[in-house]
Amino acid sequence: MIALIQRVTQAKVVVEGETIGEIGQGLLVLLGVEKEDTPQKAQRLCDKVMGYRVFSDDQGKMNLNVQQAGGRLLVVSQFTLAADTQKGLRPSFSGGAEPQKADELYRYFVEQCRVTGVKTETGKFAADMEVSLTNDGPVTFWLQV
Repeated sequence: MIALIQRVTQAKVVVEGETIGEIGQGLLVLLGVEKEDTPQKAQRLCDKVMGYRVFSDDQGKMNLNVQQAGGRLLVVSQFTLAADTQKGLRPSFSGGAEPQKADELYRYFVEQCRVTGVKTETGKFAADMEVSLTNDGPVTFWLQV
């Protein structure tokens, strides 16, 4: 399971002209689900995202996690993160989970994030989404379990 996290000052997801998820300060989490992923991996990745210290403390050092910084999450499914790009000029998606499994694990990941008390917004699984954000820093990390 893969999470590309970006520290943002704002982010939103629009589907068919309607904003369906929007946050201010926090993390935009682009989530890719791979064939071998399990609920246990989803939980470990959630724990890592929630604990990852990417927000500045009073001294300007990255010492705070999203909860400590009072931030929010916007979690968007992104199957292209599971692409194999090692050969050729066209990505292979054979490593990605089947849609039903990916949707289940995406929903599970979101649920686990919400359990922590951090306000968590979402995109719409398998929809054609427009994602906009203001990356703060820029700060972007690739997390994988």
